[in-house]
Amino acid sequence: MSWSPSSWREFPIKQQPVYEDKEALEKIEKELSTFPPLIFSGEARNLKKDLARAGRGEAFIVQGGDCAESFAAFNADTIKNLFKLILQMSVVVAYSSGKPVVKIGRVAGQFAKPRSSDFEEKDGVKLPSYRGDIINDIEFSKEARKPDPYRMVRAYYQSAATMNLLRAFSRGGLADLNEVHRWNLDFIKSHPIGQKFEAISCQIDKAMKFLKAAGITSENAPELRQTTVYTSHEALLLNYEEALTRTDSITGDYYNTSAHMLWIGDRTRDLDGAHIEYFRGIKNPIGCKVGPSMKPDELVALVKALNPDNEEGKLNLIVRMGADKIDELYPPLLKAVRDANLNVVWTIDPMHGNVEKSSTGFKTRDFDNILSEVKSFFNIHREHGTVAAGVHLEMTGENVTECTGSASCSITVDDLSSRYHTQCDPRLNANQALELAFMISENF
Repeated sequence: MSWSPSSWREFPIKQQPVYEDKEALEKIEKELSTFPPLIFSGEARNLKKDLARAGRGEAFIVQGGDCAESFAAFNADTIKNLFKLILQMSVVVAYSSGKPVVKIGRVAGQFAKPRSSDFEEKDGVKLPSYRGDIINDIEFSKEARKPDPYRMVRAYYQSAATMNLLRAFSRGGLADLNEVHRWNLDFIKSHPIGQKFEAISCQIDKAMKFLKAAGITSENAPELRQTTVYTSHEALLLNYEEALTRTDSITGDYYNTSAHMLWIGDRTRDLDGAHIEYFRGIKNPIGCKVGPSMKPDELVALVKALNPDNEEGKLNLIVRMGADKIDELYPPLLKAVRDANLNVVWTIDPMHGNVEKSSTGFKTRDFDNILSEVKSFFNIHREHGTVAAGVHLEMTGENVTECTGSASCSITVDDLSSRYHTQCDPRLNANQALELAFMISENF
């Protein structure tokens, strides 16, 4: 059937808020549709080319950022620290593998969150679940939990400001390889993992001095002083995504201009659902979470629906099984896609399948389980002769205590309450994320 940015409205949809004021919703949608794009279609096409290289094993993807961005925690230092952490992880992987790293942030739009239940109950009071700051507020009150369409406008402006700062960092000198020591975040410099990064930084310094002696500097070789950090988020709230879908003036194709790459979550990937309908019409590179309930024939049908032209770099399958399930459930899925000769990019999300409830009541993830799932992912691809193209993490450049374990900071269950700041799910802190990058680098 014919596609349009609004054709998803004719399909069953999950994980959506119910707005009481329909007129206000329509007004906001129309207003957003007149706002400038946050990204340009040419940038999305460049990302597709980079993802294609990663799918062939010629590059590696590091994708990471907040579980859910918030209005309250929005500030320049938080964005800068995430940017530095992505650069650090990318340097570690590139230094070990000799491959370029495709850097993608879960940022500038990661505001909406799927929930396992439509309602949350506390002390006998039942209210709508918190669905991310773009929809309602985390405060547990009737007024705060009421879906508010005006929040989409605030999310847009925060995303625009975040994009502006990321572009400035990428082009304004912070990404210069001569500044590699400055990427080491202050609170991890004295830790063993920070010292390990400093050792790599010293080797890069030597390489830069050699290049300078050969006449190659960051002044005459922009590749040494600039980088690209693409943006991504789960396109859950389709009212917002439709409003930011535009026709490219060069190709005439439709692009979602809210981010370079959008993905579909494991809860909204029904073949006959609204999210698949929307995603099949946009030309951005897209992702789809692949969880333990996925069946091989279902996955093949999903890939064909989302990437009917079998383009390289178009579709990123983000595996999220859990450390105790991946060895059993992932190989049949991988084999089915491989045997069907379908072009996909395989990455691993070792976060979502490893959430557990601690004895102190906090949701957490154990670093050993995260690492175990990543190792299994690489091993399975080696066994099948396919490419493990990247990693997708919920992480922060802040010194939080949300995930237990790791040799770099040894957070225990009792430590979780110390600096537990997430809006939704627990994130790796900078120490843990950088430690994971070093361990990933051992697979090359």
